[in-house]
Amino acid sequence: MMKQLAQYQDGRLELQDVPSPVPPPGGILVRTTCSVISPGTERMKVEQARMSLLQKAKARPDQVKKVIDTAKTLGWKAALEKVRNRLESPTPLGYSATGVVVAVDELNARFRVGDRVACGGAECAFHAELIAVPDLLAAPVPESVEDWQAAYTTLASISMQAVRQAEVRLGDRVLVMGQGLVGLLATSLLKASGARVMAADFVGSRLDVSKQMGAERVVNPKDSKLEDEVREWTNGQGVDVVLLCVGGKGSDAADTAIACMRERGVMVIVGIYDAELSWKRAYMKDIQVRYSRSYGPGRYDQQYEWGGQDYPIGYVRWTENRNFEACLELMRTGQLDLKPVTTRKVAFGSVINVYDKLESELGVVIEYGGNAQCEVLNVESKLSEFATHDSEVRIPPSAFLDVIGAGNFARTMLLPHVKGKIALGTIVNATGLSARHVKEKFGFAAAEADTAKVFETTGNAVMIGTRHHLHAPLVLKALQTGKQVFVEKPLCLTREELTQIDEAVSSGSGSVMVGFNRRFAPATAALMEMLKTVSGPKTLAFHVNAGVLAPDHWYANTDESGGRVLGEACHFFDFACHVLGRPVKVTAQTVGRPAVPDSVTAQIEFADGSAAQIVYSAEGDSAFPKESFRVFASGSVIECENFMRLSIFQRRKQTVKKFTSKGHAEEMAAWLAFLKGEAKHPLPYEQARQSMRLTFAVLESIREGRGIAL
Repeated sequence: MMKQLAQYQDGRLELQDVPSPVPPPGGILVRTTCSVISPGTERMKVEQARMSLLQKAKARPDQVKKVIDTAKTLGWKAALEKVRNRLESPTPLGYSATGVVVAVDELNARFRVGDRVACGGAECAFHAELIAVPDLLAAPVPESVEDWQAAYTTLASISMQAVRQAEVRLGDRVLVMGQGLVGLLATSLLKASGARVMAADFVGSRLDVSKQMGAERVVNPKDSKLEDEVREWTNGQGVDVVLLCVGGKGSDAADTAIACMRERGVMVIVGIYDAELSWKRAYMKDIQVRYSRSYGPGRYDQQYEWGGQDYPIGYVRWTENRNFEACLELMRTGQLDLKPVTTRKVAFGSVINVYDKLESELGVVIEYGGNAQCEVLNVESKLSEFATHDSEVRIPPSAFLDVIGAGNFARTMLLPHVKGKIALGTIVNATGLSARHVKEKFGFAAAEADTAKVFETTGNAVMIGTRHHLHAPLVLKALQTGKQVFVEKPLCLTREELTQIDEAVSSGSGSVMVGFNRRFAPATAALMEMLKTVSGPKTLAFHVNAGVLAPDHWYANTDESGGRVLGEACHFFDFACHVLGRPVKVTAQTVGRPAVPDSVTAQIEFADGSAAQIVYSAEGDSAFPKESFRVFASGSVIECENFMRLSIFQRRKQTVKKFTSKGHAEEMAAWLAFLKGEAKHPLPYEQARQSMRLTFAVLESIREGRGIAL
């Protein structure tokens, strides 16, 4: 185990014992020696967490809309459960750290055990004793740079990227508005770039530090008018560049910045400032407005940060990783002096008290005990200590269920329906905080961050709720150890993986159930009961109003998701198979010719002469129901909306039935009954396999522009 700082949405902060992480693919595991609190960002997170529910709703109307949309499709009970899960779940803090490499993934060729590295990323460089970091979010620390200095690397890179966006030249006059930590670091980097800097802030003590960081002139707007000071300093011309290193929203700061600029000057917005520009002022000066995004090019690009796909230096000179290296070099040469901005050093065990006083702090360095430059020899034994703690698992000797993947979907739609109904063994999640939280909430015997731990246990069943690209490898490992498997859809991402699973199922003692929950919805059960009374071929028309996919959604990373047709539309192809039987041919097309389609229209023929049309579209309006279908059969019509309202039109009469479930609870109940020996397998592998084969055929039909026989 290790300790990590956790924040809850009621404002609580705790140092928790959580499972130790493992290196991500191509990455490294780092024993943290120092990290730095970002006063602006982290104070904002803590303050938001301490808001009331009403205040949170006012601050994040986008999240309120998501809750309403979820309620429309899953019902208010499920929507409120999702909200409750998010509010109860701890989140990590921290994104700028340094430490010693204690383990290296086999795909990484850049680092060795014992290397000192600076690490960044709000997704990995936490305030924790161990951090798992992808390759391009780490940089080697020069020998003469101390750990506490290197811990500033990520924060310094934010300021460096802002300076790069400003494109300052020797002799340019730059106004830095806001002298918090990022503003002070920008002041120093501007000075190193040959610019002349005026620093402005309402806190007088910060301006004293500004001078030490290289500001030629400092101004407190409470004492004198900033525009007048700028006019005098620039001989009436105005500054060439303004860096807005402030938070909040509104027009005041932006208007002041424009008033201080020369014509055709540049304004760079750094950090979380929602600027409202006065059109006439900005237009008349013909200014340029630029946003500086975090540490530099590569930030928020999953393929760069977690996939290790670097940008060629000839096309992108300064990536976030190269910014890391540049900041470390400035520390080595002494051009970036961090002593003036370091207001406190605190032991990790005492860090919680600091968060109540962040408004008076600049740089707070957290020290984790032990000097990395002196204690590298013990890293292997230290890592083994963590591993020993992790293996202290108290699992009941009887059959039990292990779970891999503790995301919000699993916590909301699956785990509530197994809690108290089967013994729960190990919960595994890449984020130790989430694993620990789920362990305590649902009553697991152990929490881990290493998937391999599950396959070392004697549990007879495993539930897999990870991202899609991990489904097939984990299913295969589980089958090799004879486990009964539940895996969320899709079962796999390629035909080759499906063939491998076929072989594993036929040669082993395990079983596989895929999370096609709509088969188990009460509305579906009512539909199937009604269809027993009619004969002959049937027609199904299923419309899915999927909506536009946000570019930062993980589904947009097709290496992980397989794309929306494979990753989500498979649900509806399976539903068609459940209702109509064995498919024999499919013809499909998409809108336009995207490399990975997110809309599809599929015409499916079935062995008994039935037909289905599945329209899965990202082009509709969100006010329209997300899922709706109609079945036409021997003089009857059955219509359903979001699996909550089923209308049966028969003999000139309409019967309406209402439901509240999309089948997750019923699906779990059926699988648990199988695990306990009380019922047959609720979804035989051959049927799930058939649905996946149909999905692959749909994609093949789109690619080849022809019908595909199954």
